[in-house]
Amino acid sequence: MTQTTLERPITPRPRTGLGHPWLTLVAVSLGVMMVGLDATVVSIANPAIAADLGADLSGLQWVTNAYLLALAVTLIPAGKIADRFGRRATFVAGIIGFAAASVAVGLAPSLGWVIAFRVLQGFAGALLQPASLAILRNTFPPERLNAAIGIWGATVGISIAGGPIVGGLLVEHATWESVFFLNAPLGLIALVMSLWVIRESRGEDPHGSFDLPGVALLSGSLFALVWGLIKAGSDGFGAQVPMASFAAAAVLMALFVANELRAEHPLLPLGLFRSASLSAATVLIVLGFFAMFGTIFFITLYLQQIHGMSPVDAGVRMLPMTGVFIVASPIAGALTQRFGPRVPLMLGMAITAAAMFGLSRIGVDAAYSAIWPWFVLIGTAFGLVIVAGTEAIVGNAPAHLAGVAGGLQQTASQLGGVLGTSVLGTILATRVDGAFAARLTEAGVPAATTEHLASSTGAVSQGVAPATEPALTDAVTSAAHLAFMDGFQTSMAVAGAVALAATLVALTVRKGASPVTPGHGV
Repeated sequence: MTQTTLERPITPRPRTGLGHPWLTLVAVSLGVMMVGLDATVVSIANPAIAADLGADLSGLQWVTNAYLLALAVTLIPAGKIADRFGRRATFVAGIIGFAAASVAVGLAPSLGWVIAFRVLQGFAGALLQPASLAILRNTFPPERLNAAIGIWGATVGISIAGGPIVGGLLVEHATWESVFFLNAPLGLIALVMSLWVIRESRGEDPHGSFDLPGVALLSGSLFALVWGLIKAGSDGFGAQVPMASFAAAAVLMALFVANELRAEHPLLPLGLFRSASLSAATVLIVLGFFAMFGTIFFITLYLQQIHGMSPVDAGVRMLPMTGVFIVASPIAGALTQRFGPRVPLMLGMAITAAAMFGLSRIGVDAAYSAIWPWFVLIGTAFGLVIVAGTEAIVGNAPAHLAGVAGGLQQTASQLGGVLGTSVLGTILATRVDGAFAARLTEAGVPAATTEHLASSTGAVSQGVAPATEPALTDAVTSAAHLAFMDGFQTSMAVAGAVALAATLVALTVRKGASPVTPGHGV
């Protein structure tokens, strides 16, 4: 894809390393490594956070979702900021903000403050992530872009793979707060490297207006959707608050679309979606992250609460899932280069479906040998989907909208993560609510005790057995674990069905440039 006349590289004073493609890739990868680490160290730390701060399942969901939601609602605006005000400057600001917010999370005195600083961490990550892809898009020639994105994805994979082990070591031998302090030294290294090698570039006319109504409408719509999903887990889907939230989300999204169609400088140029490949890839990124984030969130609870593993043991056991992503990402880049994005996307979603259905059959006492093969499939599938999907989105967008395309890709991924933890969490919690009393009765717990414990499903949804008299501890623990697995199995089956349907969406992805051109809706 050729560079448009609106693309205006800024040429500073020449120095050694400035603008070098592979050194730039290293700098960008160091920055996004912080975000990759954060994705999995937090999941390992969740049980410790819950125990220390008294968080229920809804609270733990917000520790994850506050960050993901802040990312999702600001990634596209951040892509616009990167295009207009400088991709290097935006990337550097993201590094500084992410590291500072991470330290603030570690120093937070309560769950409310943890969630608040996670929001700030998400805003900073939003500055960092789309700028990273835009920098690659404008540094590498088209024939090398797939390879660069593959290595970028492998770097994310390394950090995701190392996160559970590093996080487990820190939680077990230090405190859960230390998993957030980890981003400070990594951020400093990324900052120095970025200032040294990344060449500044911009895309759009810096004198154009900024679509603030679009930002407000998109942010409000996504927040209302996630709020409704999480409240549905405790109140039920038919309750007043979830229903009102879903209605508000739909209305705000309709207003957002109407605003984008008439805005002179829209936040998200809807003409991008004239490309069937770009549109389908966006959906597939959402669905891929839906399965991955939902699985990681609940599998860490399963390993630590049901199997009683330490944080380190749980992190090591997750390596087949996270570690294989390192290998799968460059393979996905090669497959995409050879066959286009359709083949790896179809394979990725089909493999995801098989893994989810496999996990839906494991029980309380499942041996690790019955679990790790599904982890391998999940990691393989995730590598295929994220690399091929990213190429289809970023590679098919006009060069002058590279930042917007990067923001769209990242918004899709974070929205998928939010939906994965929210939807699957709601399904799990709802299933636990309906199953716990029956499981207590099956275990021989007296009716009076069953009635008393029936309100403890919040703890059971985390795999934690409620306290009871010593004589009934074993029976109540068994019932709680079985009820948790009822919810876990149901949520994994739903994720599998979603992934299976997504293989049909992958059929619409085509190899080649997007037909969208400047002046035609973009």
